[in-house]
Amino acid sequence: MKRCPILPFAALLTLACLLVPAGRVLAFTATDCADCHTGSGGDPAEINAESLIGSVHDGFECTDCHAGITELPHDTLSPVDCGSCHTDEAATYQVHGRGVVGKSPYIPSCKDCHGTHDILPSSDRHALTNPMNLPTTCGNCHEDSTLVADLKIKFKHPIRVYSQSVHGRATAGGVQQAASCNDCHSTGGSAHMILPPSDMRSTIAHFNIPTTCGKCHTAISQDYWEGIHGQITARGEVDTPVCTTCHGEHGILPTDDPRSPVSPNRMAEATCTPCHESATLNEKYDLPTGRLQSFVDSYHGLKSKAGDKLVANCASCHGAHLILPSTDPRSSVNPANLQKTCGHCHAGITADVANQTIHESATGHKSGAAHVIQIIYITLIALVIGGMTLHWLIDLVRQIHRVIHEKPQVRRMTTNEVFQHTVLAVSFTVLVVTGFSLRFYDSWWSVLLFGREGGFAVRGYIHRGAAVVMILGAVYHAFYLLTPRGREFLRGMMPNWEDAKQLLQRTKFNLGLSKESPNFGRFTYVEKAEYWALIWGTVVMAMTGFALWFDNTVTHWFPKGTMDVILVIHYYEAWLAFLAILIWHMYSTVFMPGVYPMNPSWITGLMPQRMFEHEHPAVKLVEHRHTVRTRVAADEPGIEGREKVDPGTPRRDGPTEPPQS
Repeated sequence: MKRCPILPFAALLTLACLLVPAGRVLAFTATDCADCHTGSGGDPAEINAESLIGSVHDGFECTDCHAGITELPHDTLSPVDCGSCHTDEAATYQVHGRGVVGKSPYIPSCKDCHGTHDILPSSDRHALTNPMNLPTTCGNCHEDSTLVADLKIKFKHPIRVYSQSVHGRATAGGVQQAASCNDCHSTGGSAHMILPPSDMRSTIAHFNIPTTCGKCHTAISQDYWEGIHGQITARGEVDTPVCTTCHGEHGILPTDDPRSPVSPNRMAEATCTPCHESATLNEKYDLPTGRLQSFVDSYHGLKSKAGDKLVANCASCHGAHLILPSTDPRSSVNPANLQKTCGHCHAGITADVANQTIHESATGHKSGAAHVIQIIYITLIALVIGGMTLHWLIDLVRQIHRVIHEKPQVRRMTTNEVFQHTVLAVSFTVLVVTGFSLRFYDSWWSVLLFGREGGFAVRGYIHRGAAVVMILGAVYHAFYLLTPRGREFLRGMMPNWEDAKQLLQRTKFNLGLSKESPNFGRFTYVEKAEYWALIWGTVVMAMTGFALWFDNTVTHWFPKGTMDVILVIHYYEAWLAFLAILIWHMYSTVFMPGVYPMNPSWITGLMPQRMFEHEHPAVKLVEHRHTVRTRVAADEPGIEGREKVDPGTPRRDGPTEPPQS
């Protein structure tokens, strides 16, 4: 038997061991891994080998990805290096948004987007990277409020907004061609290169947005670049509108959605106005001003504001994407093309009519004969309506004079009570005007009163001053209630069941369900309701007003949100008080038939006897008997200007029974 040389064989065996990788020497199978990764007790984690079946890695061994395993059981493994196979993708994936891979926090790894063992091709409906599933995949991070706050991401809920958009609804409905996250954000066609808008290579950089949208909307993109907006954008101007300026970003809505900024009724004010009413842009590009106001005042604008979706808006005449200056022969608003443009709605329109002045108000032109006629009409209106107003004022003054001097008169209020009412009326009126002028600062009357420089500072001083006057008047009234006259007044103002009965009876009478109106005493339920509403309103407004005046003190002692509650109470209580006076009080003292033009007792303390008997018939009988026998004390309700008669003498002013209201 021939002996084999030992030394050469040993040398060859050693060389073979050095050349073969250790991982191939210790080739562990999935079965070996499954012996431990059963999931029993949760450590080590359960791994289902069947999850690889059908995935892009079907047929791979565990160690093909987890290459660090040299023995079983093994220590904690390092993250899988997908780049060992996917070298091009790893080289491309260096940044994600504003974050740098390997340096910035929250940067997504391969498994965050693709999954782990069950990675499917993007064409698979169930793949995490399938266009229909991308909103959910991206939303795992971009809807995480903690992550968004830590990274100071501008958009708080992009996926939620996207899901309501025209693209999001189409994607959810199974339209594979609908724009999903990577369609807009992937640079160079690679989802591994998502750049921030500040990067000029980014698909969402200002100058690249029309091209990005043009991948789907090819014809529209071409129109945009040919239009004036696209021309200026191509020159490098960043203040010109691109697709997202008008349509929005993640929340793009269809044009027939009333919430869309490019819907027919919103386009003029929500989309075109921010640029075309900008003083900066109008000066920079030498654009005409006042286009919105002239449109809103026109027939088209008025109908659009009323909700007409078919009436012409900005895009109807100027175009939506191929927008050109009127000097361009291709422009839809070029004088040579106006007949065709207007003819889309106004069939058969002539060239002369189509070339009338555009963006003019509904009242017509402001030049030539139309301008002269306008001046004539304005002058005529001023003279005619002014004369009517003057005639009405003269008549009103005469009617008020008649009521004040009509005899006989009944004393309704003492001089003291007239003074209190005057203080209340003046301070209340000033408070209403100065208070609502802050809320409605742009109203014509507010601008007229406080629109000048420093006017609103003066408004605040006047408002607080009037509040102090009203509070002092309330304190004075409280002391007045301690006097004999005041106590009698307070007793008369106390509500009782009779008021409820009279309210019901008066309502039935007004509705024609009863022939008898209640016989009211000194104070009706109307006056009692006014008085106690005044007490309540004064207390509430004073307390909330002082809290708003000394807001720093309130916020120091009370919890957050208290000032918001106080502000709401103060505002709506003011509305309640104002409307109560305007409707309830003014009707009963001014506009009610039998009282008009007014009850003069707030000026003189007296009111005509006929008015008193009509409004307070139950008191009239007592007063008549009292007047016949003795003279009424000066500080009590009584009749002045009446001839004194002897007891038993028949009355010469009519029956003692009260007339029906």
